Amino acid sequence: MAALDKILTVDEMKQKARRSVPKMFFEYADSGSYTEGTYRDNESDFNRIKLRQKVAVNLEGRNLSTEMLGKAVTMPVAIAPAATGGMQIADGEIKAAKAAEAYGIPFTLSTMAVCSIEDIAENTSAPFWFQLYVMRDRGFIERLIDRAKAAECSALVLTMDLQILGQRHKDIHNGLSTPPKFTPYSIWQMMQHPIWCARMLGTRRHTFRNIVGHVDGDHDLASLSAWTASQFDPTLNWADIAWVKQRFGGPVIVKGVLDPDDAQAALDHGADAIIVSNHGGRQLDGAPSTIRVLPEIIERVGHKTEVYLDSGIRSGQDVLKAMAYGAKGTFIGRPMLYGLGAGGEAGVTRVLDIIAKELDTTMALCGERDILNVGLHNIYSNDIPPRNAYPR
Repeated sequence: MAALDKILTVDEMKQKARRSVPKMFFEYADSGSYTEGTYRDNESDFNRIKLRQKVAVNLEGRNLSTEMLGKAVTMPVAIAPAATGGMQIADGEIKAAKAAEAYGIPFTLSTMAVCSIEDIAENTSAPFWFQLYVMRDRGFIERLIDRAKAAECSALVLTMDLQILGQRHKDIHNGLSTPPKFTPYSIWQMMQHPIWCARMLGTRRHTFRNIVGHVDGDHDLASLSAWTASQFDPTLNWADIAWVKQRFGGPVIVKGVLDPDDAQAALDHGADAIIVSNHGGRQLDGAPSTIRVLPEIIERVGHKTEVYLDSGIRSGQDVLKAMAYGAKGTFIGRPMLYGLGAGGEAGVTRVLDIIAKELDTTMALCGERDILNVGLHNIYSNDIPPRNAYPR
């Protein structure tokens, strides 16, 4: 899409997605819980960090490539698990996975994706990661893990911060459901986007395909979301990592960590890596931004395992700042969803191009040629949160 070439920032992609996707699904991607304070802080706290410019440095032969969980990646960015990608555009998760594979970065499929594990495996060749929610129906979760193994997923991302759903006011006001309920309001929303509607009519993927047809009992589409909400397990605990690892037989990355003690507990119970995440500000409103707590967690466990950062990445500069604090990689969820809504696979590719160019230019102007050399010396020390910023 030639028009995508004119988009220069993730925010511009977001505005194009807003014009292209029905309000209920765009606002699902662009919302947080309650006051959305943590959602806003995830972005604004990055902006408070100032970069140290360096000049008269040889900048030839720059390198953004690194490794994440032993896999070579073209830049320290992975696609985060995000629900309803397939409602931003038809077959959205397949399109995002193809874009990630072509770019040489990891793609993570959500349990609550519209496209299934098998859909992704059939349409890509590179191993992908699968994000797992632990639900009350452990038999279903075991089968889900087995399906990920059969699809040769190379890692599981175990999300620990969704035992109870945070309330997102926009979703309630919009009457969000997948598939959408045909109310006068939802029909009016969809009629504003005829291209979106035409694409949706051309696919059979309209619901949570990792779940429908696979759960115990009969669950029609109208009751599927309610069943899912009732299944998140409030008894989830650190010991559950062991049985997930045993069943999967491969690396398990723990997502949803904001506290150094929790990071240590995850490692003590077998986590192979950690994602510092507040679920994009969609769970505990009032929690700190991820970049704010990253230094504490790096100090505690960064020498023992790979620590990644999720929530708030909107530019290549944000990626560099996270790397300067010690992250080994970053995850993008909303930018991927914006790219899907604005232009499908090409939109996601354009988002990755924007982030890569910003990362490369920023790294160079900070006097670095290799992303692996980025560190605290590239930012001003007074922007680093104090060690005991959040006393326990």
